[in-house]
Amino acid sequence: MAEIDDKTIDERDAERHRAKMAKRKAVQDAEVAGKTIEKGLLIVNTGPGKGKTTAAFGLALRMLGYGKRVGVVQFIKGKWHTGEKDAFAAFGDRVVWHAMGEGFTWETQDLKRDIAAAEAAWGKALELMADPSISLVVLDELNIALRYDYLDLEKVVAALKGRRDDLHVIVTGRNAKPLLIEAADLVTEMGLTKHHFSAGVKAQQGIEF
Repeated sequence: MAEIDDKTIDERDAERHRAKMAKRKAVQDAEVAGKTIEKGLLIVNTGPGKGKTTAAFGLALRMLGYGKRVGVVQFIKGKWHTGEKDAFAAFGDRVVWHAMGEGFTWETQDLKRDIAAAEAAWGKALELMADPSISLVVLDELNIALRYDYLDLEKVVAALKGRRDDLHVIVTGRNAKPLLIEAADLVTEMGLTKHHFSAGVKAQQGIEF
């Protein structure tokens, strides 16, 4: 790409750009100034696309960057060895990690076992949510447990809504229930435009786990 010579930029174009950006800045500044609420957020990452858990752990890393503590409960993927778990181990007791899942329901093929695992994971989630030293709790694949009715949806949503005011909670997984979406402050739907699995590419270290 050729470098832009300052002399080639017309003075009138430059002034129009400055005026446009000044107007844009005024609008942005006014919008930011109008936001005065600070609170713990209930965040839901859902949809068929890749990246729901990855995005949640990105926020966890950001929280850790500010010296905060983070709790993680994995509802489904507990048997998987993942790179992120190893990476977060470097933060010591600032990350509380509980891999509670038994695998996906088509792997266990045991409804009672799946329900018991989900209930144990939810119990651990309640413990972390009650810990005042933890600023963010990631409930990984909770949406899957709710989708298969392993947990009482209304009780889960009530507990999430009733969490302490300064606690942020991120729920991940496909097919988020409408009641949870309604209760959330932020919902991101990960779309699926193209996926390498459809081309026969298997799950790979550092990408999927």
